[in-house]
Amino acid sequence: MLDVTRLTVLVAVARHGSVTAAARALHYAQPSVSHHLARLEAETGSRLIQRVGRGVRLTEAGRILADRAEEILGRLESAEAELAAHTGLRSGRVRLAAFPSALGTFVPIAAAGFAAAHPGLDLRFSEAEPPAAVRLLRSGDVDAALLFTHPGDMTPDLDGLRCEQLLEEGTNLVVPLSWSGDRLADHRDRPWIGGCERCRVRLVNDCAAEGFTPDIRFTTDDYVAVQALVAAALGATTLPSLALAAHQNPQVRVIPLPGPGRRIQVAVAGDPPDPPATAALLTHLRAAAHSFPGLRSR
Repeated sequence: MLDVTRLTVLVAVARHGSVTAAARALHYAQPSVSHHLARLEAETGSRLIQRVGRGVRLTEAGRILADRAEEILGRLESAEAELAAHTGLRSGRVRLAAFPSALGTFVPIAAAGFAAAHPGLDLRFSEAEPPAAVRLLRSGDVDAALLFTHPGDMTPDLDGLRCEQLLEEGTNLVVPLSWSGDRLADHRDRPWIGGCERCRVRLVNDCAAEGFTPDIRFTTDDYVAVQALVAAALGATTLPSLALAAHQNPQVRVIPLPGPGRRIQVAVAGDPPDPPATAALLTHLRAAAHSFPGLRSR
């Protein structure tokens, strides 16, 4: 059976790109890292690293093993957290992946309630858009993930995951104060600003429904930067309500658009029941999501 410590060393080398950097990150002596790598190569019968100048790089076998090792280590951390949670929510760790506008709105409220109710638990966040959040959840790097889907989106691969809808948020046209027009088509001849890849697809589809293709001049998934560009009259955009709840530039005009909005879900892996710490986090996420005015809760 492969040694967990040696797998940890291989993952550190893969992440940091050198034996020296891996040793520093793990607080090991450099010869100790080299020894663990040599022993791992002996155990596997494969060459896992090769020297390139003064550094090293992983061979194909090394990359395969490092990818699998990262999943294994994530699962081990999840198991440790679940066992710790069963001590009565007095200790342990729970990890959440969330997209930026959720982190800027209801997630801090949920985190504050969770921390007050369970001061012995360690709650950690990772910022991730839904595709990356699903990968983190599958690998065991997080215990829960906040996702969103737009109407008409292709259904993502959620096999083995359990999803619960928390709320639905509307979509809004955002234009400079000096621009008139409350429909997308009123701005067909103006420049546009696009967000993340999935949000850009939604923008293009919504504009197509009104008979035009938007001229997207700028692209950024930073909702503060998007509104600054709009305020400078560099383009129009559409934003979900959570992004505007997190931050609204006073120099923009916001017009709610008709039709179904973006659905916000929380996903967990595995069969029920959830570990107590994860279940507690879900309870606080539900309460916090439902507390936002103007959003349609589940």
